[in-house]
Amino acid sequence: MENLEPISDSEGVDVGNLSTQTQEQNPLNRQSQLLIYLIPVIGVLPSLWTLYLRQGSREQMKVSRLSITLTFTWLLAYLLLATGAATSEFFALRLLILNSLLTSGYFIVSIWLIFRIIQGQSSRLPGLSNFAESVLGKYLS
Repeated sequence: MENLEPISDSEGVDVGNLSTQTQEQNPLNRQSQLLIYLIPVIGVLPSLWTLYLRQGSREQMKVSRLSITLTFTWLLAYLLLATGAATSEFFALRLLILNSLLTSGYFIVSIWLIFRIIQGQSSRLPGLSNFAESVLGKYLS
């Protein structure tokens, strides 16, 4: 029988215990990743990367889909309202005001979801979460 010693790297760190250390930090790491996914505008990039690699827990995949759906819905509405404001003389001011309200709502919803995750509550949005699961679940997972 061979002599089994703990595997260590060149700096003397016990690599055998490294997996148990990462498992202990895993819940905190997952929560911080969920928070990153929900950062307005910027969080869509790590969300897309997570879904592209298909690595992550079920909750990470759901929050990634929700983040992508929320961001692209806001972006599409933002572009349509901005285009309408640029082409219309009569409704320009009204469309720009509506556009600013839409943008403010997007940021408030994202921050609200971040606070819900920090408190350990669900990150589901009625209607939008179901839409994200049904549409993006087919193509991005």
